[in-house]
Amino acid sequence: MSEPAWPKEAEEFFRKGYEAQMAGDLDAAITHYKQSLEIYPTAEAHTFLGWTYSFQGRYDDAIRECEVATTVDPDFGNPYNDIGAYLIEIGRHDEAIPWLEKAITARRYEARHYPHFNLSRVLVKQGKTHEAIREIKKALEIEPGYTLARRELHRLVGQLN
Repeated sequence: MSEPAWPKEAEEFFRKGYEAQMAGDLDAAITHYKQSLEIYPTAEAHTFLGWTYSFQGRYDDAIRECEVATTVDPDFGNPYNDIGAYLIEIGRHDEAIPWLEKAITARRYEARHYPHFNLSRVLVKQGKTHEAIREIKKALEIEPGYTLARRELHRLVGQLN
């Protein structure tokens, strides 16, 4: 079953939002993502709006947008991982775990290595180094070129010696 096509105008505002975000113009990005959402609400636009809020340190707003994204498309994995990552950033590690687990099993998610890595971050905070290493290895099985995970794996293995 294919996803319905976005109306061209909504897609164009989303693209402009992404370009503004990548250029560091976060206020313009927010405006464009909101314009896209007014025309056609998508999980992607809510997730990317949340991501932009996170760049501003507005983690509560970022989490809210990602929660909305999960109601728009419960199969889209990005917002689950993002919520987990934002909870980690604000020190609410234990709350991040169920969100990261949902990201790992989401039906529509291309970057499945990220929630494994983020789960390893929580496990490290909990003092569960062996479990963290196991999650990093899972991330690297999915994305062997994930340099940050490879560095963290070496760091953690070095701690065990």
